Amino acid sequence: MGAMGTLSSVDLRRHHPDLMDETRDLKPGDAAKNAINAANLVAIDREIAAARARSNGKGLLAMNVMRAVNEYAASVSRALANGIDAVVVGAGLPLDLPDLAREHPKTLLIPILSDARGVQLLVKKWERKKRLPDAIVIEHPGLAGGHLGAARISDLKDPRFAFETVIPQARQFFKEAGIEREIALIAAGGISNHEDIARLQSLGASAVQLGTAFAVTQESDAHAAFKQVLAEAGEDDMVEFTSVAGLPARAVGTPWLRAYLKIEPRLQAMAHAKSRCTKNFDCLAQCGLRDGLPGWGQFCIDNQLAAALRGDLKKGLFFRGAGRLPFGDQIRSVSELVERLLTPPAALAA
Repeated sequence: MGAMGTLSSVDLRRHHPDLMDETRDLKPGDAAKNAINAANLVAIDREIAAARARSNGKGLLAMNVMRAVNEYAASVSRALANGIDAVVVGAGLPLDLPDLAREHPKTLLIPILSDARGVQLLVKKWERKKRLPDAIVIEHPGLAGGHLGAARISDLKDPRFAFETVIPQARQFFKEAGIEREIALIAAGGISNHEDIARLQSLGASAVQLGTAFAVTQESDAHAAFKQVLAEAGEDDMVEFTSVAGLPARAVGTPWLRAYLKIEPRLQAMAHAKSRCTKNFDCLAQCGLRDGLPGWGQFCIDNQLAAALRGDLKKGLFFRGAGRLPFGDQIRSVSELVERLLTPPAALAA
């Protein structure tokens, strides 16, 4: 059906009980940090192999690595060594990605950006390294979930991020820069139906990216409570806040998140650098809690995302994009979802 599946690289050991057992009760220090980082690299090996097996070797498989994570370079290199088809990088400008992938010329390199200025900057920098992006995800920070590509929460609705602005401007830049090979533009954020896809294609998008809609499918291995939280959340349930990575973020306003936001000003006023990470490893290159950055989030994102993975509604942080999902609050199959996205409304009604 022309789809590409994407794996996340963040703390993947949590999907493997044996790796968690090996790294659970380690004493704080470099040995613990190295053991956890090594376990996560083993998990990357396993997850790529499992995805290949489940897809019977069909289609393309991508690995998403946040530029903001501490083990960014190691994770990219491990995915490349495993023969990943594409590397997708957001949460920062991946200006060094061509260098990391120098020995893998056939792997697709796909940065995530949010405005035309970022597209121009990255392409010019990459041109000097003799490699262009194979595609660029254009993620609308006012619609996407998770960490968002804007400097401040107040910027999320800025018109410069509108698809109607960014996609045509990026296409015009490619033309004026004399870039002959097409760089595919993949629109992401708030996409839920065939009409959305057709509209974005008319603007010049080559493809679209959806995350939340696939997370709540029957085939998803997410906890049942996790799926239900994402599926049932309406616009009034969504919360925008500053994450521990210093970026705006969008998630479901669960009891934990709303309680945290009430005391966030006090926590930020008391922020100070910790001697070590509370989880024995540095998941982020810069962390508001660990590094005592007062304008950033003051919580352990690994703790909160792990709780969400377990389906813990009281403690979990559940990232979610804006807008209604294709089937509302229903959990349906991947095949039904793809069919709905690709089928015009008139044909669906018939």
